[in-house]
Amino acid sequence: MTSTNLHLYILAAPLLSAFILNIMGRFSRVWVAPLTLGPLCFSTAGSIMLLSRVLDEGKFSYTVGNWKPPFGIELLVDPLSAMMLLLISAISLVATVSALAWVEREHAGSEHLFFTLYLILIAGLMGLVLTADAFNLYVLLEITSITTYGLIAMGKGRAPLASFNYIIMGSIGACFYLLGVGYLYILTGSLNMADIARIVGTLPQGPAMATAFAFVIVGLWVKMAFFPLHGWLPNAYSLAPTAAGLLFAPLMTKVTIYLMVRVILNIFTIDYVFFSHKLVQYGVVWAAAIAIICASSMALGQRDLKRMLTYIIIAEVGYMVGGVWMANAQGMTGAVLHIFNDAAMTLCLFLAAAAIASRTDSLSFDNLRGLYKTMPVTMAAFTLAALSIIGVPPTCGFFSKWYLLLGAVEAGQWGFLVALLFSSLVNAIMFFRIFELAYFNTGTVEHHHHDSHDEHHSVVHEAPMQMLVPLVVSAVALLVIGLGSGPLVNVIRLALPQFF
Repeated sequence: MTSTNLHLYILAAPLLSAFILNIMGRFSRVWVAPLTLGPLCFSTAGSIMLLSRVLDEGKFSYTVGNWKPPFGIELLVDPLSAMMLLLISAISLVATVSALAWVEREHAGSEHLFFTLYLILIAGLMGLVLTADAFNLYVLLEITSITTYGLIAMGKGRAPLASFNYIIMGSIGACFYLLGVGYLYILTGSLNMADIARIVGTLPQGPAMATAFAFVIVGLWVKMAFFPLHGWLPNAYSLAPTAAGLLFAPLMTKVTIYLMVRVILNIFTIDYVFFSHKLVQYGVVWAAAIAIICASSMALGQRDLKRMLTYIIIAEVGYMVGGVWMANAQGMTGAVLHIFNDAAMTLCLFLAAAAIASRTDSLSFDNLRGLYKTMPVTMAAFTLAALSIIGVPPTCGFFSKWYLLLGAVEAGQWGFLVALLFSSLVNAIMFFRIFELAYFNTGTVEHHHHDSHDEHHSVVHEAPMQMLVPLVVSAVALLVIGLGSGPLVNVIRLALPQFF
């Protein structure tokens, strides 16, 4: 295996394993864990090697089937895509350890079917961050969407209806993106991103180009649940199977934010997007500020922990969209850094919610009483993740938020700055309300699988070790990423030379 095609092996590992698992899992469930964790371990290790190579030797491209671009499909491996590949692999690996226990509990007998879709989804996300072809990006968006619809529909209760709503909204978003790509093809005669960017620079900035850009961006906004196009996300994420939510929540919206950055930089160029249409650029930042305020306010009104977290995700999307569209180095650095930080924070929060759900009837706030006594490790990790979401140093959430604030000051976007501060205040209120319930209130909580000696609420009754280990790992990662923000920012600046 040479380093030049290592990214293909990283991408192929979960994809091939999905097909093998679908066959072997029918005969024995023994195959499920090794065929799921094995390729993810391989992809994570390979992603570390690939990122190291790219940082040492620079970016490179790969042409599928040896058809030279712009005719063939090109894969681009640069510092940003290599970092995203590592993020997807690492988050998937940690989430899957806990997911295996949940699938065994919620989908006994059909584990192989669940993880077949699960692994194809991961492969699709990897393909999204590598592709340098506008139409191939659409194909991979649909692969990830279709597998997501199937995984959500495997949930109980109203999950199939939530999946159907997501299908409607997801299809609208995909159609918008595809129409935009169609306009671009009419204008340029090419689907290769670099080739389109080269031709776009020679074309007049007419209404056709503006229409193409609007369709592409709105399509991605629907996919990332940018307020007010967020209607599908709260039900889809809160009603999905617990194991599926562990993967969706940290990765889906963040990968789509990355795609927006890639489309702006590699297809339309920053001169066209930000500097030729200042009014649009200014308006999008204001839309992001409104999105943050509205989503944070809706999160404040929730009485279920997982549903509250889904609205926090929507607010965080506003953080990153606003950071990108401030069109300065600090804002872009903050937005891209927040992709990684928010993925880690959201993973930790959803792992903590899953651990709590394994011991309580539901995630209603009333069921969180006294959890600091009964689940001290889980709640310690949850507290660390909550402080990171609020933006308390030295957790990773502080550093990306700091860059976003600096970007807002530099751009004179005071509305966005106020929205960031408002969101931090609301997050503090929400999480400290949960801390109060879980620490000071000691109401009775009915636990699943409790023994006769476990009747008193003060008895420690932690989540199973298979759920606890990835939770602790993700919590420690919040501090490690925070303390390592300096090197991470240097890599981001290397990946975004247009701004530095």
